[in-house]
Amino acid sequence: MYDDDMRKVLFVLSALITAVGVYVLLVTFVFKDNTKGALQVTSSPGATVFLNGQQIGSTPLCKCDQNQMIPVGDYTIKLVPTDGSDPYEEKITINPSTITVVDRTFGSIDKVKGSVITLTKIGGSNAEVDAISFPVGTDVALDNTNQGQTPLTLSNVSESDHELTFTKDGYAPTTIRIHAVKGYRLVANVTLPVDLSAQTIGSPVASPSPGLSPTPTPSANTVTILQTPTGFLRVRQSPSIASQEVGQVKPGETYPYLDEKSGWTEITLTASTSGWVSSQYVKKTTPGQNK
Repeated sequence: MYDDDMRKVLFVLSALITAVGVYVLLVTFVFKDNTKGALQVTSSPGATVFLNGQQIGSTPLCKCDQNQMIPVGDYTIKLVPTDGSDPYEEKITINPSTITVVDRTFGSIDKVKGSVITLTKIGGSNAEVDAISFPVGTDVALDNTNQGQTPLTLSNVSESDHELTFTKDGYAPTTIRIHAVKGYRLVANVTLPVDLSAQTIGSPVASPSPGLSPTPTPSANTVTILQTPTGFLRVRQSPSIASQEVGQVKPGETYPYLDEKSGWTEITLTASTSGWVSSQYVKKTTPGQNK
């Protein structure tokens, strides 16, 4: 049961994450105290939830009561699944008098997917939608009409129910249902699951003809980390989004280049550690090339 304060809740937005079958209500709270916001977290399977390193509960979780709401600010959320899958970690923002919704599905590489949805007050009479995805460069359709590729901002969206569909070769399509609200910006950050049926396995490797010496191709010396939607880039143990995270790097930082494979770039992270980052967020520099 909601207390008297919670009876003042004004429902302004709903999202149906069809990829995982989870119905989520995003709400704006009519509280005089606008220094706090709410957080809802769902996952499959269940997971323990940490916020800035402190355990705050297990999924499904909703810090929605007024006395449980979270001070406005930026946080690192971490989900540790009960089935032993690799944990999920992300930067999130708690906005005044609104709810931030996090959903994650764990499992094998073709099962891993999720979303982070936030609502921010921008004032005025327009409704805006920001579409962000991993991988970047994903095609976005609003109500079956193509809008462009992520990252993408849609302005003057009508205040009504809509469907956002994310598609990219090699990944399974993902659709979320939203309700745009005048004076608010909805940010949908979606992770698409890998489509294993579209992956090419065991492709033959070309070899030089007998008697011919291949011309060597200069390899990159270093890579520079580019801007990312989250302000950081995960470094993984192997070239896969399902692989364990071994560290994080920030835009502008430069690291020695080691290798490249299927959209991933291997870098030297420390003297004793290497790892893989998404090639979409790095710029390679070859010997003799101007930076």
